[in-house]
Amino acid sequence: MRNPLLKPLNAIVASYSYMAGSFFGKTSAVGMPIATGIELTNYCNLKCPECNSGSGLMTRSRGYMNPGLFEKIIRELGPYLYNVNLYFQGESMMHPQFFPILALCRNIHSTLSTNGHFFSMENAEEIVRSGLNKLIISLDGMDQVSYSSYRVNGDFDQVVNGIKNIAEARKRNSSPMKVVIQFLVNRKNENQIKAVKRFADDMNASLHLKSMQIIDRDSYDTWLPSMSRYSRYNKEGAEYEIKSNLPDRCARLWFNPVITWDGKVIPCCFDKDADYVMGDMNEESFSDIWNGPKYRLFRKNLVTRRSAIKICRNCTSGLFRRS
Repeated sequence: MRNPLLKPLNAIVASYSYMAGSFFGKTSAVGMPIATGIELTNYCNLKCPECNSGSGLMTRSRGYMNPGLFEKIIRELGPYLYNVNLYFQGESMMHPQFFPILALCRNIHSTLSTNGHFFSMENAEEIVRSGLNKLIISLDGMDQVSYSSYRVNGDFDQVVNGIKNIAEARKRNSSPMKVVIQFLVNRKNENQIKAVKRFADDMNASLHLKSMQIIDRDSYDTWLPSMSRYSRYNKEGAEYEIKSNLPDRCARLWFNPVITWDGKVIPCCFDKDADYVMGDMNEESFSDIWNGPKYRLFRKNLVTRRSAIKICRNCTSGLFRRS
């Protein structure tokens, strides 16, 4: 039987460790992370141009997480976790063992983000009954033209019908599962914000208007919305700069690592191509990786000069809005 005090005590210790790192440069992490992201797969059915997976820019190998590896991760980290994100790059519901893997998270608050193409009536019923706590569905347009301009190969009607299947399944089962419709605001769809708000209300869902990350330096003018408050960048002369002063601290390095489909532990969700591998859970325990030399060196570099780290320069941590 798990100690009910383990999670809150670990969270307190981890918070103290983060403050010690941020203010005094301590590079070790006392305690364990309170959340993690787990990549079930980096395959995707769509070809979104500003996504590492969809654009084809990803250089790392593709595959599906072994269920045995997932079980090991949950066994080691589960007692400490307040949340597990079942996504990173790729579409998680493409994993052939998606529902058995989801069942392993019943005792942990779990979140899934999906492009919404896999919600048949049967799947909607199963996911509502699965114990999943939060479902994020991307809907980046309110008609086929605006939607598929970014969600290349996507089917607007299929996604909308899937969201309706989820709404009906929630109602039938009196489900407490939270549903969030995520709208990636861009130049092609910013005129549809009112329409997506109405749709989210009709589906009894929350709405998240998300700013867009740009990975192709030649496409800022193509995608950035005209409304500055929905952009994470400002134009400075001929260049675009992120709206952040990139402070030399980041909670993700003490609270929220990411594990790729093949077991690589990486610092955070901005390391899309796994350029900064801290360790491999096929070969090591997570606790050894968490306080290993690679993690300590990365934390030292971050609290010394975060802006010099490539993956940090497009990060939303420390982001602020300015007109």
